[in-house]
Amino acid sequence: MRIRAYTPDDFAALYAIEELCFEPRFRFSRSYMKRLLGAPNAAAWVAEDDGTPAGFAIVEWSPGASNTSAYIQTIEVAPAFRRRGIGVALLSRCEESALASGAELLWLHVADKNAEAIQMYECAGYQRIDTEEHYYAPERHAYLYRKSLVKG
Repeated sequence: MRIRAYTPDDFAALYAIEELCFEPRFRFSRSYMKRLLGAPNAAAWVAEDDGTPAGFAIVEWSPGASNTSAYIQTIEVAPAFRRRGIGVALLSRCEESALASGAELLWLHVADKNAEAIQMYECAGYQRIDTEEHYYAPERHAYLYRKSLVKG
């Protein structure tokens, strides 16, 4: 497996992963995903297995009043490639990108029923700080997690 930076030629393959991972009403629209992938204040990473896109991640940052925080927009791994450490590798790249941008905190939302992702985030040192009811849709709640990227 190899992790590399996103290029515009990857869009169709990554959107196909989006379609595998999410029901239509919970997917990013094509235009929104293109905006995220092309944003100057974001980084996108592609995981490949023997040249086949297996997953991707997008992290976005913005300056704050006293520090910079970053937000993981998505980490997605195609079902056929799960349980191989790809999500962990993509998470690590998101953290590296956020830190390189000057971020001190990294935030994310995760569906409250996504036990595998929750375990991954908690094992990586993320702390649950809130529950946002009906975040994705009625009765589809999210947990809000954060991690300090600054040691000490």
